[in-house]
Amino acid sequence: MGGVDKGLQLFRGQTLVQHAIARLQPQVSQLLINANRNSAEYALTSLQVVADTDYADTGPLSGFLTGLQHCDTEWLVTVPCDSPFFPLDLVDRLSAAATQQQASIAMVQTPRSHDHTWELQPVFCLMHRSLADSLKNYLASGQRKISDWAVQQGP
Repeated sequence: MGGVDKGLQLFRGQTLVQHAIARLQPQVSQLLINANRNSAEYALTSLQVVADTDYADTGPLSGFLTGLQHCDTEWLVTVPCDSPFFPLDLVDRLSAAATQQQASIAMVQTPRSHDHTWELQPVFCLMHRSLADSLKNYLASGQRKISDWAVQQGP
């Protein structure tokens, strides 16, 4: 997108981050925003804004780690700000999947229309806060691929 901050782009009269907040807020007990720039603009949402401190600018996993480091609950859910129509029951679906698989992490999969296979959408993620050390070690090893880290977490 030419370096623009996606979350602050307008869509149907609201910023994309406002759309994400509106959809996610009824599903969780608390929200925070992970942003490495334009924090003053994100703060206008009245939510806590946290920037990556460890492994900043290394991709979404650094945001996951930041979220886990600031998480006051047992579970953390992450959503990207550039998908304004994610399900209104996303957290329930991810939680059911994690419970069914007895897993500490669950990620969204979507069907590919061209070959009828599934494609992982890993930034839609529910993870237990106990994964923070595993994630920190993974990032410290220089690795950055969400799906590879997730697979290491077991079922």
